[in-house]
Amino acid sequence: MGALAANPAPLDRLRNIGISAHVDAGKTTTTERILFYTGRISAMHEVKGKDEVGATMDSMDLERERGITIQSAATFAQWGNHHINVIDTPGHVDFTIEVERALRVLDGAVLVLCAASGVQSQTVTVDRQMRRYKVPRLCFINKLDRSGSDPWRVVSELREKLRLNAVALQVPIGVERDQDGVVDLVAMEAVRFGGQHGETVVRTPVKDENDKALVELAYAKRAEMIERLADLDDELASVFLEGGEPTVAQLKRVIRKATIDLALVPVVMGASYKNKGVQPMLDCVVDYLPAPAEKANEALDLENNEAKLVLATDSEAPLVGLAFKLEEGRFGQLTYVRVYQGTLRRGMNLRNTRTGKRTRLPRLVRMHANKMEDVESIGAGEICAMFGVDCHSGDTFTTGDAAGFSPAMMSMFVPEPVMSLAISVKKVTEQAEQLTKGLARFQKEDPTFHVHHDPESKETLISGMGELHLDVYCERLRREYKVDVTTGAPRVNYRETCGKRVEFSYTHKKQTGGRGQYAKVAGFIEPLEDDETAEGKRKPRGVVFENHLSGNDVPPEFIPAIEKGVREGSGKGVLVEAPVVNTRFVVTDGASHAVDSSELAFVTAARNALREALTNSNSYLLEPIMRVQVTVPDEYQGPVVGGLNQRRGNILETVSRDGLSTVDADVPLGEMFGYSAVLRAATQAKGSFTMEQSHLARMPKGDQERIIKKYLEDKEKKKK
Repeated sequence: MGALAANPAPLDRLRNIGISAHVDAGKTTTTERILFYTGRISAMHEVKGKDEVGATMDSMDLERERGITIQSAATFAQWGNHHINVIDTPGHVDFTIEVERALRVLDGAVLVLCAASGVQSQTVTVDRQMRRYKVPRLCFINKLDRSGSDPWRVVSELREKLRLNAVALQVPIGVERDQDGVVDLVAMEAVRFGGQHGETVVRTPVKDENDKALVELAYAKRAEMIERLADLDDELASVFLEGGEPTVAQLKRVIRKATIDLALVPVVMGASYKNKGVQPMLDCVVDYLPAPAEKANEALDLENNEAKLVLATDSEAPLVGLAFKLEEGRFGQLTYVRVYQGTLRRGMNLRNTRTGKRTRLPRLVRMHANKMEDVESIGAGEICAMFGVDCHSGDTFTTGDAAGFSPAMMSMFVPEPVMSLAISVKKVTEQAEQLTKGLARFQKEDPTFHVHHDPESKETLISGMGELHLDVYCERLRREYKVDVTTGAPRVNYRETCGKRVEFSYTHKKQTGGRGQYAKVAGFIEPLEDDETAEGKRKPRGVVFENHLSGNDVPPEFIPAIEKGVREGSGKGVLVEAPVVNTRFVVTDGASHAVDSSELAFVTAARNALREALTNSNSYLLEPIMRVQVTVPDEYQGPVVGGLNQRRGNILETVSRDGLSTVDADVPLGEMFGYSAVLRAATQAKGSFTMEQSHLARMPKGDQERIIKKYLEDKEKKKK
């Protein structure tokens, strides 16, 4: 395929958007319609279609088989005279890093919600991610054709649960079986969709509608819309107070500015599966979401003590590009890049500002799911992919000849893994190399996937965000690397913390002839509270080291060694060798020897002092608590609530709507293994659930003793 032009549209007509939502809200189905109506594909296929083709953006065999999105996929489309880069993201929280890195580089987003289910657990998570990166968004209330649809309840939940200034720009023309389109409240037109696939958009004035109730509702909701918009704009407020009628251009100007300023979230509606509402939603994307130059982007200046560097969305400026996603392709590593400023050209000399390494860019492509189109260059504000450049996710690139210019884009948030599995191969000699190669690749691609080799048990442990996350990687090892892997029982990633303030005084002495080792450290440890993140979540703090030494009993050059010993010691606690968190280690006194003291001696002394102090402080285990949301028919609500209670769950809320009950609960992760099979059996496969880590909590004493006993027994078995 021939090379394409650098930018197919001017910057003001470029949009970079993500499609995000809770599981099964209709993200991939909506994206499939976007591709069809923009002419990128000639035929639509469903996520779980009978033709066994599957949606375009679900290009992995596993995605097509399971009917879920596992990896975010990028494409681009033309809508009118606007160029839109689209990233379809997963809904399952196990693959939350895919949403995280997509939102890190996007200028705007479409938050898809189900008209019947409303705001769900993963909707809250996605909203939190959008807030973290200050991404303007519009909401698309999908599935108006579904039984129990109530878009006005969803709008209320957006305002109450997510605290968004949600303003409906449309009114549905009927819901459930009567769904027949939408009313555009800005233009005051009824919009219906004809043709075999809803490709013909028919607009008629609302005043000409025969349904008087619909006309009255449209005028009432329009008045409410204008009133809310008037609160955000003085000019519109004047028109409103004087009883005037604002023009369409005035309304669009206010909506666009308020959306980009994060003061407003426009709400549109439709039924993607029934081919209704997607084209007006695309109109709103180009009308209200920002162009790349309308969103401020900053980098850190590595040449100037990481001072903030404001980037200009200018194709003539020095290049700044962020590698935000890696994949192993047929032709080597495929690196997804967002160009923030400058122009990325095939054949140019690139410099990785993290490593200083220079490399030539041999191939540049635009992505359409798993298909590629070669391009010669990509300008500022664009998203593309490059081959033949070895790097890590989060690396920043500039031109190799840009002397003194070393920007680094701020990194994305990467959550900690919550569970682990022991993994092994049946044919060690034949498959060990392939296993190592596959695990190395997955670690490089996915920052939430960790691999650890336990020197005592000789086991290889993989850690991730949940059972589904690890199950998918095990299946990929079998398919892509032909490795016959077996896994052990899931393990919870516990944490340990000190129980109370205790003082310590530890002396390390070793004399074996010649120069010995001597170091003494004294002080105290005490508990710390969790940190609270900007999103209001609780997050453990690790071990905080503080130096309160006075005098020269411990020479200053040994202070870093004491801190190093504390860091090493905090990696394995005294109960089940879990990492230590929420503990302050304060050194107040110590002693050294003119000959025998060394860095190694103080590292050892500090490490052992921490272990001794933890033992004396009655340290205890913290376990991950998961926020679980279960959705079942009403008749199964009782057994589900009872089952969660048996799993030490704390029921937070139970809501029943239109024959479906939604149960929200906090449940320890260790109690959730195998829950999918239990729920399936208890509800005749009619129930579903999602979960994400909420916080860490102290484990009950009896359960802690059981865990420690099992840990010691397993350790003994491995020794034998």
